[in-house]
Amino acid sequence: MPSAGLAPRRIVQLSALFAMFALFAAQLVGALLPNVPVFVAASAAGLALDTYLQHRQPGLLSLLGKVRFDVTVRQLLRDMLIVVGLLRIDGINPLREQAPLTIALLCVYLLHFACQAVAVLVRRTRTLPIVTRNIDASALQLTAAPPRILARRASHRLLVFSIPATAGLLITAGTTAAYWGGIGLGISIALMLLGTLHLATWLLPKKRAKSEQKVMEWLDEWLADYQPTVAMYFSGGTSSAYQANMWLSTLAQLDAKPLIVLRERFMVQKIDATDVPIICFPKVATMFSLENSTLKMMLHPANSGKTSQVLRIPTIKHAFINHGESDKLSSCNPYAKAYDEVWVAGPAARERYALAEVGVEDKDIVEVGRPQLAPIRPYAGPPTGEYTTVLYAPTWEGWDGNPGNTSVVLAGENIVRQLLADDGVRLLYKPHPMTGSVDPRAGAANERIMAMIREANAKRSGDRPGPEAAAELARRTVELDKLTSTAFRDSADEMERMLLQGAPQGDRDAAIAKATSAWETAYWSSFPEWEHQIITDARPAIFACFNQADLLISDVSSVVSDWLSSEKPYAVANTSGMPEAAFRAGFPTVRAATILAPDADGIPSLLESVRAPEKDRFTEARTELKQHLLGPSDPPSLVRFDEAARTLCAKADERRDRMATRLAAEIPSPRGAADAEDFETDANGAEDSVNGAEDSVNA
Repeated sequence: MPSAGLAPRRIVQLSALFAMFALFAAQLVGALLPNVPVFVAASAAGLALDTYLQHRQPGLLSLLGKVRFDVTVRQLLRDMLIVVGLLRIDGINPLREQAPLTIALLCVYLLHFACQAVAVLVRRTRTLPIVTRNIDASALQLTAAPPRILARRASHRLLVFSIPATAGLLITAGTTAAYWGGIGLGISIALMLLGTLHLATWLLPKKRAKSEQKVMEWLDEWLADYQPTVAMYFSGGTSSAYQANMWLSTLAQLDAKPLIVLRERFMVQKIDATDVPIICFPKVATMFSLENSTLKMMLHPANSGKTSQVLRIPTIKHAFINHGESDKLSSCNPYAKAYDEVWVAGPAARERYALAEVGVEDKDIVEVGRPQLAPIRPYAGPPTGEYTTVLYAPTWEGWDGNPGNTSVVLAGENIVRQLLADDGVRLLYKPHPMTGSVDPRAGAANERIMAMIREANAKRSGDRPGPEAAAELARRTVELDKLTSTAFRDSADEMERMLLQGAPQGDRDAAIAKATSAWETAYWSSFPEWEHQIITDARPAIFACFNQADLLISDVSSVVSDWLSSEKPYAVANTSGMPEAAFRAGFPTVRAATILAPDADGIPSLLESVRAPEKDRFTEARTELKQHLLGPSDPPSLVRFDEAARTLCAKADERRDRMATRLAAEIPSPRGAADAEDFETDANGAEDSVNGAEDSVNA
């Protein structure tokens, strides 16, 4: 299925590539014959095609760049063929007319490379050692970015600024009047020269940011003023930001001075809207500014190669909080023993670490619950409407190739087919965002599942919400987008975004929560209750889907643990090949679940137990398992999380005090040094007295 979807794009790319080489060939033939109409048409069409591809097919041009046939080479080849064509056309004097035109063309290229050199210098001066968000960094002399075509798009600049020159030379080829080429080349030279001079103004002192030393001094001052105590540290790839985003609300609610510490520059814009200050330290050397700050502890939602770098800071305590808990081996990774403490939801995770024997001691495990589960509404009884809403939220295939990781490949289509066969079911399908990223079979199965759902929707009919529902959703979307994102212009670079994303005004977190709730209400109201939904965007979030669903079908993943906070019925697909008894024994989170085989034949009876609670034999088991997985409801999870943070901060303070005491004991105090100096003076005085007495006797 994915290959079918990619086929049209590949056909377009191959067609464009064929057309490009055909035009070069036609330009060469037209220049050598010479055939002026063919020569002019091929030259103009080649430049137009290249300009079009810059906007429509950047992937194709990237491939050409890898084989050293980039835009500079292509434009240079195009211009060389134009020069050859002018030499072959009668009526143009090679020495008196064409030589000046060729020299002027060379000047265009010289100015292009000069502009590129200035662009490199400008980008370097605008690349700061740190990147911030939600911090007023205006003291760093931040300025708006230069035009993108000058600073960051050399290929676009060369093509666009060369249009007058190419047009003038082609008119000269058609009319044999050299002054047209001179006019076109003059315009291109002026554009290149003025663009270079304009770009160079960003190298002047008033537009230059402060030096790295000044920036780090400013950061030290900001840290001393803000006095952070608790930070969340995160490093990862482009698709892993969700691991940090799920903890933003908890971090913002802590009774502390929170901070978010990142390591990759791109991740700054991947973090969802929050009022918590964000600092990105791309280099290890700059990150050690935190060592001398008031920061006491760090929370780690994920492991990464760069985590070991921050663990080297001795003044900070570290707690691993993970980005979800499940029975997978990844939930009890041996790396966890590198942290001072491992914070888990409930007793089940403590038992999981004990059984895994990965080196994490029981004394270092702290049960804090899952604070971010507060928005999930509890079970309110069986479905009361015409439809039973089922959420199918499979996880992804993982890195180890275990067929039991995801149900999408072996059971997904059977599960969806069984659900769609029940006319009283409304299906919400929300696959993991990384589905298909490792195993192409998972991606193909995911495509087939979505096709099945679309086909089922086409066979259903009924009343739909009026246009006012769509208008309300659009209004709520605009309102939420304004709160959760910053509309950057195309030319905005990292420094300009820092300038625009300064200290937030007011309580934005509360406003976002309110706007999100209103958006979710508008979203669900914009669809008819009988229509199945495929949800692949970040909105609505998984918890919002929880609140709509009467039943969850998933895999062994943290989704199951989070769902249990509602105590609603759920089912887990067993695609591991293990017998059901062994599957339940090996994965505690499924003990209160209906287990589905790959053929999904148990779905009809499962739906019956959801609609008739007296047939649900797992009601009490879910209540017990919820407490086992997530801990007690009282005190609330956020209270326990906050208390754990205060306790670990206190341990950091105690260590700092011990280190200060030990250091004071090793280094003599100023008073001790003075006493020693007095003793030495007295001893010298006594010695002088003795010597004086001897002198007296000798006299």
